[in-house]
Amino acid sequence: MILYIAEKPSLARAIADVLPKPHKKQEGYIELGNGDCVSWCLGHLLELADPADYHPDFKPWRFEHLPIIPDEWKLKPRSKTRSQLAVLRRLIRQSKQLVHAGDPDREGQLLVDEVINYLGASETKKKTARRLLISDLNPKAVSAALQNLKLNSEFIPLSVSALARSRADWIYGINMTRAYSIQGRKAGYQGVLSVGRVQTPLLGLVVRRDAEIEHFVSKPFYEVQAVIETQAGERFNARWKPSESCQPYQDEDGRVLHRKLAETVINRITGQPAEWGSLTQKRKRENAPLPFSLSSLQIEAAKRFGLSAKAVLDSCQTLYERHKLLTYPRSDCRYLPEDHFTQAADVIDSVMHNQSSLAEHLPQIDAKRRSAAWNNKKVSAHHAIIPTTRQANLASLSDTERKLYILVSRYYLAQFMPPYEYYDTRVDLRIAGGQFIASAHQTQHLGWKSLLSETAEKHSRLPPLSEGQPLTCIEGVLEEKNTQPPKYFTDATLLAAMTGIGRYVTDQAIRKVLKETDGLGTEATRAGIIELLFNRGFLQREGKAISSTEVGRALINCLPNSATTPDMTALWESELGRVCQQEASYSSFMQPLAVRLRELILQSSQVVIPDTLKALSPKPKPKRRTSRTSTRKPVSGAKRASAKTKKPSKPRKTTSGKG
Repeated sequence: MILYIAEKPSLARAIADVLPKPHKKQEGYIELGNGDCVSWCLGHLLELADPADYHPDFKPWRFEHLPIIPDEWKLKPRSKTRSQLAVLRRLIRQSKQLVHAGDPDREGQLLVDEVINYLGASETKKKTARRLLISDLNPKAVSAALQNLKLNSEFIPLSVSALARSRADWIYGINMTRAYSIQGRKAGYQGVLSVGRVQTPLLGLVVRRDAEIEHFVSKPFYEVQAVIETQAGERFNARWKPSESCQPYQDEDGRVLHRKLAETVINRITGQPAEWGSLTQKRKRENAPLPFSLSSLQIEAAKRFGLSAKAVLDSCQTLYERHKLLTYPRSDCRYLPEDHFTQAADVIDSVMHNQSSLAEHLPQIDAKRRSAAWNNKKVSAHHAIIPTTRQANLASLSDTERKLYILVSRYYLAQFMPPYEYYDTRVDLRIAGGQFIASAHQTQHLGWKSLLSETAEKHSRLPPLSEGQPLTCIEGVLEEKNTQPPKYFTDATLLAAMTGIGRYVTDQAIRKVLKETDGLGTEATRAGIIELLFNRGFLQREGKAISSTEVGRALINCLPNSATTPDMTALWESELGRVCQQEASYSSFMQPLAVRLRELILQSSQVVIPDTLKALSPKPKPKRRTSRTSTRKPVSGAKRASAKTKKPSKPRKTTSGKG
């Protein structure tokens, strides 16, 4: 019997739908017509054991126990999924062949591998297990994936990388959270000061941005525009470019801060001839942007529709699992496999059927046009998010789902449209010894922009010019402006910061290494990390603006710099990537972490949490009071006796601080 283990029931149903019938729906699995079975996990069936599971002394939070680093790691079943784990245990024993059908990413690989190992599959079954990679739940795509099974052993490095990440997050999050929460209690703060290797650097980004805004002092600066006139009386403006001799009067961004200098330039150039430096005009072509990864989709949806990262992920997951209109959404890739190009015409037909309003763009769409998106070298376990060949009535979708499907569809169609073409013109002039520049941007052909641009293309024009023709500066115009503070983070800019984390790394050597890494967090976790900081009271939202709370700022100010900047976690991602590529080992990643953690715990013992946090402690939830004049029916004696013998409920889990 072949046993297919999917990550979720929806994926299991999609697999079963293309396998031999008739089907028998059993408790926790589907029995196929040929005797094979398709079962599923319910997301994570297992979780890392709590500190108290290693030793009961670890249940109370005490500083002398830290750091807690297990010698042998334990997994335990999640309480609500024990029955499904029992089903899988029995099916694995009965099976002759296992097929791993977890989601096509690092987390999905580990999730099913852990179940197979935990339930005691034989070494033979593990060695012969196959890997099924599905990114599109429509029958044709699932059938194609079933014809392209790989050995699951090929993906062991991916699983080891995910395992190292999971355990490292546990070690770091639990120990740092306990250390700083214990210090917080000494100051009277009764909440949990959670620390995580992703959430805390992200909070640090926001806290530092807020401080920049709070302490920002606006300064006036000055620009000069020369009004140039041709012999035919046509006019255009040229902007003054200060020379090196002006640097003492400029800020670090090259802005002129002294009004008198700008006024002197105006006096010198008025009525003077403009001498030619050069005239360049280039016809340029700009290809369509690549299809979406999850982060790039979340950023664009936040800009266009004001959607949070979590709302985008949840809706895309529904479009993938329930409606089957999008491919696998938790992708970090913006490229497509080359063999997918053969399906392009079918995908285009389905998109056009689902969105009749796009018919006006059909003459420009050529299914044979191949953009740079099709590139096998840049596709790993999963590819870009694109529409499927499924035809559906979009009226059945929610407003958010419909917006996202249309947005993804348009970016896919743009791959088959002509490039955006325009002229870039630049004029370099010298007036009274100073350099002046005029430029223009003229659209020649909108191409794909007619499909993606929300607003009309802006044009800047220059009169017909030929190098050497007489030009005169008839006047200079002084423009006084003011420096602006940095803007508060929004969902879009915070996600962009997480994906482009190298910009915020303080060490130049590390920044160079990080150009090709995944950024802060993963495609699947970024939305959850942002929401976590809101739920824990560290971030707050006012309109689109995201800022830190007083508790969030206090926590960051107490932590060592290494815990609040992206350098450490970004290096983790870099090293985990090397584990995936078999360029580094599990132990070479974990051992230095244990050494560094001991240093951090020792450092935390010297930290003093400000007393001002005491007033910000979370208020305990009020206990429910039973009304004396209750209208409930009287409880019978038998029921009262039964209630007395009920087992006490299990204590609630404490916050681990992972993430």
